[in-house]
Formats: sequence, structure tokens, C-alpha cells
Amino acid sequence: MTDQELHLLLEDMSLQEKIDQLLQLTADFYGKTDRDVVTGPASELGISMEDIDLAGSVLNGTGAKALMQIQDAYMDRHPHHIPLLFMMDVIHGYRTIFPAPIAQGASFDPEISKRAASVAARETSAAGIHVVFSPMVDLVRDPRWGRVMESTGEDPYLNSRFAAAQIHGFQGDDMKEDGKVCGCIKHFAGYGGAEAGREYNTVQVSEHTFREYYLPSYEAGIKAGAGMVMTSFNTVNDIPATINQKLMRQMLREEMGFDGVLISDYAAILETVAHGASSDKKDAAHKALLAGVDIDMMTGCYAGELAKLVKEGTIPESLIDESVLRILQLKNQLGLFEHPHKDADPEKEARYILCPEHRALAREAAAASCVLLKNDKVLPIRPSQKVAFIGPYIDNYEICSSWAVTGHPEDSVTIRQAAKELLPDSDLTFCHGTTLLPRDHVFAGFAEPNRAEEFYADVFADPEKALADAVAAAKAADVVILCLGEHYLQTGEATSRTELSLPENQMELFCAVKTVNPNVAVVLFNGHPLLLDELSRNAAAILQAWLPGTEGGHAILDLLTGTKNPSGKLPMTFPRNMGQIPIYYNHFSTGRPLTGTDPQRFVSKYTDTPNTPLFPFGYGLSYAEFSYSDVSLSSDSLTSEDSITASVQLKNTGACTGTEVVQLYIQDVAASTVRPVRELKGFTRITLTPGETQTVSFRISEAELSFHRADGSYGTEPGAFRVWIGGSSATENGTGFTLR
Repeated sequence: MTDQELHLLLEDMSLQEKIDQLLQLTADFYGKTDRDVVTGPASELGISMEDIDLAGSVLNGTGAKALMQIQDAYMDRHPHHIPLLFMMDVIHGYRTIFPAPIAQGASFDPEISKRAASVAARETSAAGIHVVFSPMVDLVRDPRWGRVMESTGEDPYLNSRFAAAQIHGFQGDDMKEDGKVCGCIKHFAGYGGAEAGREYNTVQVSEHTFREYYLPSYEAGIKAGAGMVMTSFNTVNDIPATINQKLMRQMLREEMGFDGVLISDYAAILETVAHGASSDKKDAAHKALLAGVDIDMMTGCYAGELAKLVKEGTIPESLIDESVLRILQLKNQLGLFEHPHKDADPEKEARYILCPEHRALAREAAAASCVLLKNDKVLPIRPSQKVAFIGPYIDNYEICSSWAVTGHPEDSVTIRQAAKELLPDSDLTFCHGTTLLPRDHVFAGFAEPNRAEEFYADVFADPEKALADAVAAAKAADVVILCLGEHYLQTGEATSRTELSLPENQMELFCAVKTVNPNVAVVLFNGHPLLLDELSRNAAAILQAWLPGTEGGHAILDLLTGTKNPSGKLPMTFPRNMGQIPIYYNHFSTGRPLTGTDPQRFVSKYTDTPNTPLFPFGYGLSYAEFSYSDVSLSSDSLTSEDSITASVQLKNTGACTGTEVVQLYIQDVAASTVRPVRELKGFTRITLTPGETQTVSFRISEAELSFHRADGSYGTEPGAFRVWIGGSSATENGTGFTLR
């Protein structure tokens, strides 16, 4: 349709038609029995059968055949035959599940994340979905927050790179293209800053902090062309984001230039009543529309109240028209008026899902995301060694995350399956030793079953024998691969925790195994930073595998055997203990900083633990070893009209080929607002053969030095800067220059 045709269509729609374009319902409302009587969820929402017939979008329906039938039936009923939008939470893959987003951040490789998003879009669109609620680009500094696993970490620059890459992967150059979908930047804004890391909690940050650290990743996704943005559940400085006019009208639309569709999170408009910011559904609908929210997800606020507000003269109908037009424009950008089914095709769906090409990329991405935290020369394992694979994750195929809602866990490759396939001639033993969680653990509030008895029948039958068998296997082995971690339901939405240690039963297994064999390499499955102090002191090696997805088993064995070399780096700081949280690398120095081994009392420090983390942001080892030359600059001064180049000589001093993520950090030494001790401003992945040396250079211009100044403007200030280049945020390999 042309833009003129869209405006003519809008003019011809009734008020009720327009209001219901702003309503999103779940696919349950479009089943065979839902049209007989409006009871249950419909009456609870306060919507009518007419609202169901006219609702503009559907949430969480899937499958090409089913969605094509829903689309056809809907369009036949609709007065103007306007097509539905089908939307789905596709967070890190549709059926081919890629590593959880936090793991993708660990790859420091936005390009592989872009390719993963493109694969997810291909599978998703063939299944009939038009919009995916991804990527989540919330900055997160507190590992207690359950949704850490959906973010790419604690750094605004890293998050921004991944936000843009994933939007390009989902949408391509034109959403009409075959195999492309609309991406949705979420959650706007500041959702990851929840106080105490508690889900849905208040967010209190200064406007300077908000703009400097939380907003950049959202803006990067918007500048990349995101067609949709989702509001966040939280308040932002005492106003719920979903009705926050300054946030949505000024910051999002005026300042960032977003002209796409703004959708509420699930029931977020109605939740403003619980917040105490709206008096009732009518007030909530009024305030959300004033803020520019276009789609009301799963409440009756808009459907039940907007017509009343128009008739009363409280809001002009033109405000509704603005939102409806944006929705119609998105449907047009996807080509739905000409092709209501778009790419939905049962044959393509079957052909694309879990095809070899998609699985191969999932395996590549999972290997790139794993982080080697420690290695006392026990990895990689050799085919001639006798290896004992022990722990609750050797047969557990639930390695995708609680947000892999369209994935099938049984599609995943387990550790045992991969080990037998990739080490067919080796002497291997497999023992569970213990369960993933204490055997009586109950997931309160979760409908998903705890499959403990399915996975660990031997432990349930005789726990003492299961532990004894594991110890015996460890004692007889040359090396132990101990597979430990969180249950996938311990990370994700509504899983905030105040204790981030491994379960006691798993640590008991570790201690028992370590007692009889010092060569213990721990493989960790988890969705956010854990407390690893005891493991880091006593394990011979630690491989951080995260929640690696469908091809996790293959990818991990590729790394354990040295077929591939670990190259991941931490996208979040790992604390020593809970008392250090929140802890992040780009902090302020304070007026009394702790420097070195300063013995003074009155400095900013703990009396019972170091200020430093257990593992810093950007940290990660390799089987290769790398050396860095001193940093050299093309000039020791910079003006706003030019740039300088910072360079190092990187050498592989090890015995095998490896990839190093070279990282650039900069500090503004003195400015009108306090600046962090250092900030990531560039990174690149460099692969070197043994003995090979390469010059690695970064261009530094005014863009890398700009910040939100004390007067609220954005730009630079002349003065001294420090620059570091190294393998993590803890590097001290640096020099300085002046901005004139």
C-alpha cells in the first residue's frame, strides 16, 4: 500500500475498529471454542467478542498452518480485511536455539550474533511469525536479577554493538524480504537497574546516569532501524515507564527519532494501577495513550476505556489515529496487505527448522561464547587419556534457558552424546554423582515439571551408591570433566536470587571428586555470574559454558578436546562474594580511592575482602598465550577535527593457534562530571598462529571521548585522557594523550 492508501484506510475505519487495532490478545482467543461464548479470560479482561474479532495483533501463536488459518478467518470477518500481526518471544532462537544472550555477549562477536538472529528470523517467519520480542538490550550490573541471561551484559558499548547487530539480523535491509521479521528493542527503559536485583522492582537513577549508561544500547537498536520498542515494567524515577511521557514522547520519539510501534509489556498498562500511578483502568488507558503507547498487550484498558475517553472529550480521536497509523505502517512494511501470510509455509518451516546449516551455526556460536576462566594445563583432554564425565549435566538436555519458549529441549545435544561421538576410541566413564538441585526442590510458581527423577533415576534409587560410583570413576581417571551449574529455571524472568552459589549437593560432589583426583576441570552451565571462589581455588580448570543452546554438547566437546580454542570473554564482572554486589568495571574512583596495597584506613574499601572482583569484565583465557607490546600512539594530542591511532603488537607466544579479543579502554581524567575509571571503547577478535605477531590498531576520535556534560549537553571537553589496550578491563598496559 502507498502512504496515501494507508491514510484513506484509516479515515474509513470506525472508532471501534481503530481502538481494537491497539489491542493484543494471545492465540488462545482464536481457538475453535473461543467464538462460542465470551467467558473466562475475555470477561476478566473486560473485552467483547467484537474486540476479539477486531484485535490488531496476536501473541504467542505459532506454526505456519495454524497461523495461516487464524489469519484467513480473521480477515474474512474484519470489515476492512486488515491482516493480523503475529508476535512471539523469540529470544535466542526459534527451534534452533543459540546461546543465551549473556553468552552471546561473551563472544565479543556481534557478527555471529547477527547471523544467529538471521537464522532465528528465517525459522520464525516460516512458522508464520511477523514480530519477535528481541533483542533485550537492558544494561545490567546486578547478577541477582534473573533476567541477566537475556542481556549481553554490563557495558553500554558492548550492548550497543550487539543491539544493532541483532536488529540487522532480524530485519535485514527490508522487512518484506523472505525470511525477515520485525525486531523489538526492549525493555524501555532501565529495566536492568531494578533495586536489589529484584524482578519488577523500582529503578532510581539520576538522569545523567540514565542517559550515559542505560539509554545508549536502546538508541543503537533504534538507529539500526528497529520497527518496534517495548515498554518496561519498572518505574523510572517514580513514574512507571509505560505512562512516562518524558521517557516515551521526549527521549524515545523526539530525541532518538523512533517512529515505529511502541508496545506495552504484558499487562503493563494495567499494572500502573498497582504501582499507584493510575487510579483505575480508565486512568491507566488515558495516561498510556498520552505517553504514546500504541499497543496494549493483554489488558482491556484500551479496548474498554478509550471510546469513553474520546466521547468525553478527555482525549482527541487524533491521538488514537496516530497509534493506529503506526501499526498499519508496520503491517505495510512487512508486506502483509499484499501477502497476509508473508513467509508462512509448512513445507519451508519443516525444511528450515534444525537444518544442518542452522545447527552448525549454533555450534559455532556456542563454542565462541564459552569462557575459559582457569586452566592448570589439564585442558584440552587427549584421546589417549581415561576421562570421567561426572555431574548432573552429563545427560541433561535442558541447556537452552527458560526463555527458549519455542525450543524443544530434547533437540539438544548432551555432554554424553557429544563425548561418545567425538571421542569414539577413548576410555570414557559417565556418572551423575548427584542431582542438579536437592532432590526435594520445588519450583514455586512454575508450571514446568522438575525432571529430576527422569534425569537422575540412579541418584534417587541410591544416593550413596551414586556418589560412591562417581568417586570411584574419578579415582580411576586421568582427568575428570565435572559438569555442574544452575537449573535452567533458576535464571530468567521472575527468578531473582539472593544467593548465587552452586547448590550444596553439587559442591559436596566436587569436594569428593577433588579429594581423589586433582585433575578436575569444571564445566559450568548458568545464566548469570555465580560465586566461584572455592571452585577457582581448587579446580584445575573452569570452563564457563553458560546456557549454550541446542548444540551445546558438541560445542563444549569441541573446546574440551582442543578441536576449537576458547576465545570468550566475560561480559559481566564475577564477584568474590554477595557483599560486593553490585560490582562492575566502569565505576567511579571516589574521592578516597584504594590504590594498590594502600594500608590506610580511611579509603574506599572493604575490611574483609578486596575491592577487586574474582574475574573482571573482559576476562577470558585461551589454550594459546598472548603477549602485548606497550601501547603506542600516532600522536600525543588530539583535536576535534582529527583522530589518533592507538596500537599494540600482539604476539601468540603459545603452542597452538588461538583467538584473542583485544580491548580498548579510555578514561577522561578530569571533566565537568565524574568519569569512570575506564570505559570500553573498542574491541576486535584477532586469530594468530604460534609465533605470529600482528599490529592491532584502534582509531580514537572525538566520538569516543564524548559524554553527557554537567550542563546536560553531549560532547567533549579538553584535557588529559588515558588509554589502555589489553585482554581484559584489568589491563594496565596504557599511556596518555591530550584533547586540545
